[in-house]
Amino acid sequence: MARYIIPAFLLFIGVICAAFALPGHNDFDLAKQEILLRKIGHEILLHSGDSTSRVLPVKKISGGEYQITFANEFTFQTDTLVEIVRRSLSKDKLADNYVLSVLDCSGKDIVFGYAVFKNEKDDVGACSGRKQIKSCYRINLKFQPAGITASQKGLLLGGLPFLGVLGLLITRSVQLKKKQTLFVADNDNSGNIEAYFRLGSTLFDANRHQLEFSGQTVELTQKENALLLIFARSPNAVIERARLQKEIWEDEGVIVGRSLDMFISKLRKKLEPDVSVCLINIHGKGYKLEIHQD
Repeated sequence: MARYIIPAFLLFIGVICAAFALPGHNDFDLAKQEILLRKIGHEILLHSGDSTSRVLPVKKISGGEYQITFANEFTFQTDTLVEIVRRSLSKDKLADNYVLSVLDCSGKDIVFGYAVFKNEKDDVGACSGRKQIKSCYRINLKFQPAGITASQKGLLLGGLPFLGVLGLLITRSVQLKKKQTLFVADNDNSGNIEAYFRLGSTLFDANRHQLEFSGQTVELTQKENALLLIFARSPNAVIERARLQKEIWEDEGVIVGRSLDMFISKLRKKLEPDVSVCLINIHGKGYKLEIHQD
């Protein structure tokens, strides 16, 4: 039976992909969005005192990500940059949720990052309130994908019964596959922890005590690694201070509250380049590793 299930499943997926590849009703909104991005670049230059140099054509990096580039170097204030972008996109229904990243012109280093959400209390940012030196910068804006069209929704709903039957037939094989591809495994015979996590855009290798982001590797100390492993196993969940202190420092016989705060601060610094990952303090409770997936 499996030889018929797999082709049927692939055929159904092909139909769905074809439907979503067809032009929707958002072409006008997307064109307007590109014009707004040029306007954002213009305002950024004006605030830096430059009223003559050019904003280069906006580049579309992927389906929902755009890049604004400039002919000349400029300086900017991080809070002012966030406000310019927020104000310019405030009337754009496609821009309720987006990630703002400022890169140097090598494209390797993120100078500043800010995640904006429809509910402002969920905004995540780093290096706020700082003035950046005059240099060559690129500004990336990644928007959350818009909702599906009515025709696409209809196709999905029509295919649900098919998917339901198909799901019942292949559930066991999928479960076995998942067991083989879990990021976290039990301890091996040597006592090493074999754990590999994707945290936002960062790869965390707990066995090697390493973080990898944008081709750069950052080493973790033993305690930083142990702390991050606890958070990585429960992303977006509040971890109580008492639990962290007990699991990390109990064997040493003495638990010092400031030791936890110090290591949290160091760990937060090492995660800072990835704007989709944020280690936040939950007052009176503990800490939470917030991960905003694309």
